[in-house]
Amino acid sequence: MTADPALETLLLPFRQGLLQWPGDGVLFLRARDGAPLHELPLPGLVCEQTFKPDADALSAAGLSLNIDGSRKYPLVMVLPPRQRDEARALLARAVSLVAPGGRVLASQGNNEGARSSEKDLESIAGTLHTMNKNRCRAFWTEPLPGLTDPRLATEWLALDAVRRIEDERFVSRPGVFAWDRIDTASALLARHLPERLAGDVADLGAGFGYLSVELLTRCKGIRNLHLYEAEARALDLARLNLASFEKQIPIEYHWHDVTRGLPRSYDAIVTNPPFHTGGGREQPDIGRRFIAVAAESLTVHGELWLVANRHLPYEATLQGRFSRIRTVAQEAGFKIIHANR
Repeated sequence: MTADPALETLLLPFRQGLLQWPGDGVLFLRARDGAPLHELPLPGLVCEQTFKPDADALSAAGLSLNIDGSRKYPLVMVLPPRQRDEARALLARAVSLVAPGGRVLASQGNNEGARSSEKDLESIAGTLHTMNKNRCRAFWTEPLPGLTDPRLATEWLALDAVRRIEDERFVSRPGVFAWDRIDTASALLARHLPERLAGDVADLGAGFGYLSVELLTRCKGIRNLHLYEAEARALDLARLNLASFEKQIPIEYHWHDVTRGLPRSYDAIVTNPPFHTGGGREQPDIGRRFIAVAAESLTVHGELWLVANRHLPYEATLQGRFSRIRTVAQEAGFKIIHANR
């Protein structure tokens, strides 16, 4: 398994005897699988994860993803995300899910906002205990009697609310990709999509649905549209943003890890593939795999429309998978590539 310093640091208080594992249930928000989860007995652990690859890994490891939304837990563990509004909302939710006398325990990388998250948890829950290890910070509350600051909890939970952006054309929320704007690369791709695209079409890594909306607005020959997105929070937004088109053509939404392949073939595929890991490090292999999956999933005359940062080395993968490749545009540090089978 790949090293996960934040996860390892999260469990250190139990290894060192600073905390005792409760016997009657632990909720793990934004959970990830990793070796540290299998090195200690962790009875009653229940996980929540909206990112499909991580959710699949947790399920494959035999960990429970069935959350009882009505119960409170004696311990709620959290791996806070980098985006602060989303992180604050998640911490407020963690505190609201703690049973009387229970604790919240969190861990985060020092370069991903650990100091801010620690201060935020202290603001909403009071005195904390802290330890530093693996360039990460673990921090946990005293036993909590309940919500110590209901007003602040309500305020922070609202930070993650769905809201309208771009002159109210779209709905979005903190934490999803380019959540408060139209991503420059996606907008560039949209401007170059030809109106002739038709038939069965897929949007890989669809986010909150911007490219799909542009496709259905511009290309009247589309017979049906399938959106594939690994982040369930983003896919829920896409459903809202595309609701008005569902009377015109069939639209399907797939909570799916594209790197595992697609279940069917398409006449055209558009994509702005991700190329960062959760820690912000570039990982071009993700984009390469998107390209390979697109090639495998196109009909014999199918075409791919792709946008990427100019420096990303995708050309070799494209040349190995497609018969015709052309760079349609290079602008603002991005490149638009059209490839045919």
